[in-house]
Amino acid sequence: MDQTTRTIADEKAESYQHEYTQDAQLAHLSGQEEHDEGIWKSFVNNPWACTWCTYAIWCIILISFDLQAAGAVVGIPQFRKDFGFEYNGDFVIPAGWQSAFSGAPVASAVISSLISAEIADWIGRKKVLTGALLISFAAVAIEFVATTNAVFFAGKLLNGLMVGAVATVMVSYIGEIAPLALRGVFTCGVGVAYGIGPLVAFIVINYTGNVETRWAYRAVFCAQWGFAGVAFALVPFMPESPWWLVSKGRTEKALKSMRQLGYPGEEGQKRLALIDQTLEHVRAETHGVTYMECLRKSNLRRTMISIMPLCIQAFSGIAFVAGYFTYYLQLAGYSTEMSYRIQIAQPVLSIVGNLMAAAMVDRIGRRDLTFWGLVVLTIFLLITGGLGLGSSQATVTGTVAFILIYSWWYNVSIGSTAFSLLCEVSTSRLRVKTIAIGYAVQNSITVAWQFLIPFMFNPDQGNLGARIAFIFGGLTLFSLAYLWWCQPETAGRSYQELDEMFAAGVPARKFKSYKTNVQIQNEAAAQGMAKEGL
Repeated sequence: MDQTTRTIADEKAESYQHEYTQDAQLAHLSGQEEHDEGIWKSFVNNPWACTWCTYAIWCIILISFDLQAAGAVVGIPQFRKDFGFEYNGDFVIPAGWQSAFSGAPVASAVISSLISAEIADWIGRKKVLTGALLISFAAVAIEFVATTNAVFFAGKLLNGLMVGAVATVMVSYIGEIAPLALRGVFTCGVGVAYGIGPLVAFIVINYTGNVETRWAYRAVFCAQWGFAGVAFALVPFMPESPWWLVSKGRTEKALKSMRQLGYPGEEGQKRLALIDQTLEHVRAETHGVTYMECLRKSNLRRTMISIMPLCIQAFSGIAFVAGYFTYYLQLAGYSTEMSYRIQIAQPVLSIVGNLMAAAMVDRIGRRDLTFWGLVVLTIFLLITGGLGLGSSQATVTGTVAFILIYSWWYNVSIGSTAFSLLCEVSTSRLRVKTIAIGYAVQNSITVAWQFLIPFMFNPDQGNLGARIAFIFGGLTLFSLAYLWWCQPETAGRSYQELDEMFAAGVPARKFKSYKTNVQIQNEAAAQGMAKEGL
């Protein structure tokens, strides 16, 4: 009887070991295949995954539109007339309310980011997105009917809940479904989305901004409903994240999600095995999926490296350039009509910069594009501040030109690469929470700027004008020191490889040349399959 029992036990152990070996072999084979795919080949081979990454980017356009609208409507004369007071022959929004309109959605986004990440790990990415879109419909309705500062503020505050949830969940979703060769392209696509939203807002304002009725600014909110409507119509068809499903033990649903992403049969099994193996290794290194886990052991280093580029974005002056450029143009003497036309060039240049970054981010690398890009950006900021010391028409024109150049170069560098690093560096189990922390910290910094900038910049307050660029230029100088010593290169690395390197404590400047055990095992698996003629 004992012999029989031992035999059955041995057979079960051998069967389990065989299945484990097969899964490991499939995982390593899938990992090597992803490494071997180039960018164009990956586009061709993964059309459905690319489609849903594009959908996620569309959802992020909704965020960028809302964030831009808060600052842009201040530049509409009718909005200032309806919600402001007369000052030196013109209408001005009180600095307190102006700060509140800009800061409210960012402040509520901080809270929403942290809460939505927790909920997304509980009920999934898809349901959180659905709820966020419903909030958007309600919030924009409040903004649309508002006739007082208090009601408009309430709409902006509510819409911030959507901003935090969509930003956190959809950036994580891209990191979870994008093919390895296209991870840099699609994470840079997040930056493109942050350019498209403002472009549409400025085009609408260019056509309606001089209307002498409430439709001068209400038309902007109607356009926002359009973005949310398209996203809401497609959300029922959106595949749930296979990473989340595997983490919950829902293998069959994960396979269904793989099929929706364009990986049927054996291809889906291989990719699922890779996800399962990656999560299994991470479980050995982490003790849960709480926010505290992001701050302990090697995860603290990963969390810091993930979120710092987002913080550097906030330090580098984008809050001023994105939110106050139209107002600056009008204060500098440009007509309302001309300021709108110049403003349209800003998001166009931003989109061009993002597309350039997507083309370069894998060739040059995340680290080099981020560091050297910020060096150039710092120079531009200091030049802009220097020109702001003058008062001639030539120096004013110079500041406008350099703000536009900033809009382009910011998105070639830190404006794009920050999203790649945010997705890639965090460990797989803690990705959505790390992204939430990143957005929460960035938005907290932005809230501070939204309340400070009007008091530094407005003509009835500090009246710094373009000299405000000196402040941002000084902050980027400190940021460069951090990037040089602490920022690793993650281009072309799978999540398994990054897990191994962080666990081994590889110094940041050695990431690019480090040979991982995962690479060796992937190559061996591919060679073994080739010898077997498979």
